[in-house]
Amino acid sequence: MEAFKRVFLIVVDSFGIGAMDDAAAYGDEGANTFLHIDERMDPFRIPNLMRLGLGELAQPVHACRNAPLTGYRCALKERSVGKDTTTGHWEMMGLRTEKPFVTFTNTGFPQALIDELERRTGHEVIGNKAASGTEILTELAGQELASGSRKMIVYTSADSVLQICGHEKSMGLDELYRVCQIARDITMKPEWKVGRVIARPYLGDAKSGFERTPNRKDLSVDPPRKTVLDLLKDNGKAVVAIGKIHDIFNGRGITRSVHSDSSVEGMEQTIAMADEAWEGLVFTNLVDFDAKWGHRRNPSGYGRELEAFDGKLGELMDAMQETDLLIVTADHGNDPTHTGTDHTREKAPLLLWSPRFQSTGTLKTQSSFGTVGMTILANFGIEREPYMIGDSVLEALR
Repeated sequence: MEAFKRVFLIVVDSFGIGAMDDAAAYGDEGANTFLHIDERMDPFRIPNLMRLGLGELAQPVHACRNAPLTGYRCALKERSVGKDTTTGHWEMMGLRTEKPFVTFTNTGFPQALIDELERRTGHEVIGNKAASGTEILTELAGQELASGSRKMIVYTSADSVLQICGHEKSMGLDELYRVCQIARDITMKPEWKVGRVIARPYLGDAKSGFERTPNRKDLSVDPPRKTVLDLLKDNGKAVVAIGKIHDIFNGRGITRSVHSDSSVEGMEQTIAMADEAWEGLVFTNLVDFDAKWGHRRNPSGYGRELEAFDGKLGELMDAMQETDLLIVTADHGNDPTHTGTDHTREKAPLLLWSPRFQSTGTLKTQSSFGTVGMTILANFGIEREPYMIGDSVLEALR
């Protein structure tokens, strides 16, 4: 088959399709983001995802499976240790994470780290515990405002993250980003090395309530080796990052970055790329599924977001050319009916479609998220690095 000139890769952040074999070790036995959302949505209108074969990878109750199938699909297992954004995306692009990043879920951050953060930023830390992003604002935002933002909220989760909240009017975005950069520098020490430092700006007051804004900023560590993105860029291909992709890879291998304020906007930006002339990869992350609905344990909100995404997905498919390939997948699960508020260790869907496909089929389950990146490299005739994981399914696409 002639190579595709353009690949649209969309990550529906946290859209798992069932617990991994080792899910019990993560406390996630029985998790299934897709099916547990489907149980709460009646009716559940996601016709484009269903005709791409999502329903063949699970057994939904309310999402209709009557439409003729198109494209190819399979389930992906994760080989990396972890269930977070960084490990999931890095594995898609060929890297297996064998040693997990440090977490501070049960203890909060060490006093020595907090002392250095306070000394270097000039702010007093409050919080320093694992919490949901909305709950920590309810508890502590009033204290930050009352202090004139001399105090700042620091918290973590079950993932390897250090998150800092700052009121956009009281602290200001520039100051929030400054203190987060300091936190990133501090947490590069091996004993404190977290995967991401995240700036969590918000607005509001105690009377009207507090709400996070879209001006989030993630400060990640560099991938330890070259990824598929680096190889694409080195070979003269466009690598357009939409959403938080730039942050996840710390800018490595990216030729153009586009900020998104929402998942709907991210899809609109992706659709707009169909009208531009380029050759390579558009890599889109749709974070609202995870941040707004999964972590907040809102299956109905997640379901409605999926319905909105499905409509935009149809628009993108209508705009695609014969030489385009669409890939839809996920980076981990976040079952909104599961205990706690954190990610769940789940398989990811892999849906592949092009206007020129003449056949359809369900492929065998793949042993790594790296199948995504290896398929992209194979399409462009680029040799993989020896350490990269995953098997291409390009030859199965007809």
